[in-house]
Amino acid sequence: MDLHDFNYELPQELIAQDPLEDRASSRLLLLNRETGALEHHIFREIIDYLHPGDCLVINDTKVIPARLIGSREGTGAKIEVLLLKRKADDVWETLVKPGKKARPGTRISFGDGLLTGEVLEVVDDGNRLIHFEYEGIFEEILDRLGQMPLPPYITHQLKDKNRYQTVYAKHDGSAAAPTAGLHFTPELLDAIRAKGVKIAHVTLHVGLGTFRPVKVEKIEEHHMHSEFYVVEEEQAKLINETKAADGRIIAVGTTSCRTLESATGADGVLRAGSGWTDIFIYPGYQFKMIDALITNFHLPESTLLMLVSAFAGREKIMAAYEVAVKERYRFFSFGDAMYIY
Repeated sequence: MDLHDFNYELPQELIAQDPLEDRASSRLLLLNRETGALEHHIFREIIDYLHPGDCLVINDTKVIPARLIGSREGTGAKIEVLLLKRKADDVWETLVKPGKKARPGTRISFGDGLLTGEVLEVVDDGNRLIHFEYEGIFEEILDRLGQMPLPPYITHQLKDKNRYQTVYAKHDGSAAAPTAGLHFTPELLDAIRAKGVKIAHVTLHVGLGTFRPVKVEKIEEHHMHSEFYVVEEEQAKLINETKAADGRIIAVGTTSCRTLESATGADGVLRAGSGWTDIFIYPGYQFKMIDALITNFHLPESTLLMLVSAFAGREKIMAAYEVAVKERYRFFSFGDAMYIY
């Protein structure tokens, strides 16, 4: 398939710059993937479309304040470091800007020396391995010095760090939020449980590879970056029992979807365990586990748009996006949601 098959026109002003005051008050576009029928709702009304016996699968990863602004020792030149993956206790794979100022041996100081880093080597895609030195607990220092790594299309400053976290975020490790989950409030989740809908959790630490542009014309040639996931034994059992009892598995977000599809065998059974996945889901993919998907609106020509197109059909998704633009839905991370069933 060609990359331009997944392009659409989006007016700049429809890119949401700030989260809504009330998470559950965003808009919700329902898409029936059999008929292509669309309905317009408010997100909290999602409960009306969940049935007793269904299982909602959430991604409980937590975004770390992974963006560090430092200065090069010796010259004082400003350097921005984005933590991508922990490779060893104090060694991280990072994205550094400007890269030319971060050759191996370069030392960078953050927070007046509260944290220092030394570039060890240049690895794939020009990323840098950096060894960090500090006194105390790394996570506490990061919380003091780091900023939330908001996507480049969000230009506003985030007033409250927690608004780029889901209310159920638990396990540190993501460089970006699983944004479909940002619409849920504790009250809405309680109401969903009270209705008899099970809530299972998986963990996938979102890397920036998810948002990297596809640079090949034939999408089949695109290679996804790998991300770490965990499926606990108890959660796998809950999800498999739901499936066996003909309940629906509803993935909250493309990250939950990719985790479930990565850890499910050809026999349709979800395996507990952990590992790295570079699964790339695009039209033609046969889904093994999920029956419905809650998701945000995705960038043109992105792998996430390809994933939802694989689930609902490219024509139906592109038609739905055309309606969403016309109806002035809010797009991307802090934007509105879709429920594809």
